[in-house]
Amino acid sequence: MDTPEQPQIYLITPPTIALSTFPEQLARVLDGAEIACIRLALAGSDEDTIARAADACREVAHARDVAIVISNHVLLAQRLGLDGVHLDDAARSVRAARKKLGADAIVGSFCGASSHDGMSAGESGADYVAFGPVGNAGLGDGTRAEQDLFQWWSEMIEVPVVAEGALTPKLVRELAPCTDFFGIGTEIWSTEDPLATLKSLVSELG
Repeated sequence: MDTPEQPQIYLITPPTIALSTFPEQLARVLDGAEIACIRLALAGSDEDTIARAADACREVAHARDVAIVISNHVLLAQRLGLDGVHLDDAARSVRAARKKLGADAIVGSFCGASSHDGMSAGESGADYVAFGPVGNAGLGDGTRAEQDLFQWWSEMIEVPVVAEGALTPKLVRELAPCTDFFGIGTEIWSTEDPLATLKSLVSELG
């Protein structure tokens, strides 16, 4: 994921998806908005369920030249032909995932609100680091990733950064100058029209 001129949208799937409806919903969002990457953030550990969901979403994403990564399942990322993995344990697994998946795979790391973890992940070979929640959400231990963290990161560190967790139009506006990607998921999928909600959320990005 290259560092963009202005923040791009990094789409995060719901933890459970209905195969009968979600791929179509995902296609509609991808066709109506510029999406940089998709993260399959599926709950549970049933390999068959995850594989079926991943296959369906991969087809939709790759038909539109959008990269797709999966949360934590390094081996599945490889087996299912996905573009990489998003790790939830800060820097701990980055090196091993990079070794397993190779230089061309996307390896990202969620680091809560810790600049130290972010730097460690970057040094271990992460392609991007995600901080959050930026709003009031139950992500991680609830410690918010404040604007000054993103400000400092954007000035000091070259590794691209994702802002995620309980985003609002106000937070998008405030963080736009100092983040590379907005990780957007639950903010839109629980609404009747995810694409319209997404457009409203990021309307000020131009």
